[in-house]
Formats: sequence, structure tokens, C-alpha cells
Amino acid sequence: SCAWTYAGDAYHLIRAGLTGDPRMGIPDAVRVHPGVFATLTAPSFGPVHNRPETGRCRCGAAHAEDAPELGTALDPATYDYAGAVLWNNHAGDLWRRFTIYLRREIAARAGITQSTLREVCRISFGKVAEFQKRGAIHFHAIVRLDGPAGPGDTPPAWASTALLGDAIRSAATRVRVLVPAAGDFPARVLRWGSQVDVRAIGTDGQELTEQAVAAYVAKYATKAAESTGTVDRRIGELSELDKRPGLPGHTRRMIQACHALDQHYPDRKLWAWAHMLGFRGHFLTKSRHYSSTFAERRQVRADFRARQERRERGLPEDPGDAEGSTLVLAHWTYAGHGHTPGESWLAATIAKEIRLNRETAREALADMPALETEGR
Repeated sequence: SCAWTYAGDAYHLIRAGLTGDPRMGIPDAVRVHPGVFATLTAPSFGPVHNRPETGRCRCGAAHAEDAPELGTALDPATYDYAGAVLWNNHAGDLWRRFTIYLRREIAARAGITQSTLREVCRISFGKVAEFQKRGAIHFHAIVRLDGPAGPGDTPPAWASTALLGDAIRSAATRVRVLVPAAGDFPARVLRWGSQVDVRAIGTDGQELTEQAVAAYVAKYATKAAESTGTVDRRIGELSELDKRPGLPGHTRRMIQACHALDQHYPDRKLWAWAHMLGFRGHFLTKSRHYSSTFAERRQVRADFRARQERRERGLPEDPGDAEGSTLVLAHWTYAGHGHTPGESWLAATIAKEIRLNRETAREALADMPALETEGR
């Protein structure tokens, strides 16, 4: 239930940054600000089983959508497992440098300096991390151009969706993160993958609606690395993997790579995050001025429940409307606790139906096969 609540808050936060929500302090005018939905992926670490447009994988088979081998290495002996987990581990650094280069690219296209850019335009974003089946992280991000004061400020005349899209593609190609050599592991230069997808949101003729994008982001806000079949908690000793016979071989090798690399890069805490295949970032992040905050969403929910409770008890919805400021109960009596067995069964049945209905509705909104890059 907590995950559903968090996902619901994430949906409203992301959607408010796309369509506006005066109740959350985001004006409706933000809808016309230049904004795109961008996907940044990891590079290749070796060929994997997939479902290409040709219909047949390199192995010669036409895999079903739920085939367990999808995303696993065609040749585990030559697959760069060390590179894969190091890339996951540095994905946050790649994103940080991407945002730096993005500001430079936008300033260059506008013909102004970066200091001037800060005075006339603000770049806001909300992003979510998603695991591909091969165990590599990629990011989906909503990137928006505002005026210098944020979503309530009109962006400059030169700001456009086309300019923003070109700047994103160029910035992604420029990002580099150097990983020094250590032990038997060579130095590496980490980059984004060649697949950089940028699409306009919500404008006339565009296939991506604000609701669909918000639902897609919220869907992954509460997911971790389940699609890879990894473990759901931190691993104490490497020998613990032997107690998990159902752990996929591809995932097992990535976890083992985290263990082998940890002693050479102790500051990266690879073993502590081996259950996440090296990734140690937050799954949902946003810039300060993109939208509201989770704390504000929780307060809105608490205020709503408080008004509902007062209304049901026949009290004024606004406590300031009541005479006096203190409600005194003369005495307390024990009424009982919990459900009867019959009530427990009924409550569990209702909760299950509600979860199923919510999942069905959200999956329908998030059903955007064109955005999926699984197994590539």
C-alpha cells in the first residue's frame, strides 16, 4: 500500500510539472512551456538475446515477449560484466555531467553566455531510472524550459522544443566519466549509449500525452531491479548466492563482478549495492523548481483526512470555525481492536480488488510500447 501511495504521489508530481496544478503552486501556463520526454540509455557491453524488428535474435530464435533468456548475454565468456556494473555505479555521475553540458549547449544555441542563461531561463527536469532486462540502467526524463523564476515565469522567445531536443542530443554525446585502472581492471571511459530518444510532449499532433508520460514515470518510481531477477536486499557474503538456485546466471555474474571490483574501487561501494547491480542512485529525482515536493503531497493528504474525519464527526471542517480551540473528552473507555475473522477476510478481499483495479488502470495509461528499449 505504501508503494501505491508513493507511485500516486509521483504521478501527481510529474503531471503537475507538465500540465500545471494551482493547488500545488504550479500555474496552468506551464503546459505551453517547451518540454520533451528524453530517454538516455547505457552503451553495449556485449550482444544479448533480444527481439529485434526483424523478428529473430542473433541466436536464430524468435523469442516470446516473456522469454527468460531475453537480456542475457549470448556469450557470457566475452560479455563485459565489469563494465556493466561500473556503468550502473556511475550513472548518477553521467546524469550530473549531462545536466552541465545541457546548459552549455542551450546557451550556445541561444547565442548567450551561461551566466546570461541563468538570468533569462531555467532548466527543470524530473527523471526516473529503469532497469533494462540486461541489467543496465537507463533514464527517462521530462526536461522543461521556464523563465528564470521557474514554472510561473514565461521562458524567453528563443526557447523552443526543437532547440531543447537538439541540445539534449548534443549534450549526451559529449558526456565522459573516466574510471581509472585498478588491479587487473583497465581504465575506462564511460559514455551514454547511442540510443538517445527525444519526443515532444502534449503538443498538437504528438503521440505522447501528459497523462501517459506521468503514468509511465510513476510506474517505475517504485520499481527496483525486479526485471533482472536479482535479490531484494543487500548481500552479506558471496556464498549467499549459492542458496539462491533460481538466481539467473546473467544476474549472478553481475553480482560477482561487483564483489570482484569492490576491493579495487572501495569508494564506489559496489558490494554494498551489488543487489542493485552496482546502481546506488535514487529511482526518482527532480530539480527543485520542476514541481511540488513529496512532503507537500503528504501534507495535502493528511489535511484531507483530517477534514474528512471532522466532517464525519459533525465538527466544522476548518477547526478555526469551531468555538474555542480545545475539544475535551470527559473519559476514555476501551472499545476493542482489530477485525473479527470475517471482517479480516472481507477487508483483504476489498484491498486485493482495489490493487488489481489500480494496476490495470495504470498499466493501460503506461502502455507505450514505442518507449520500451528492453533488451537492446
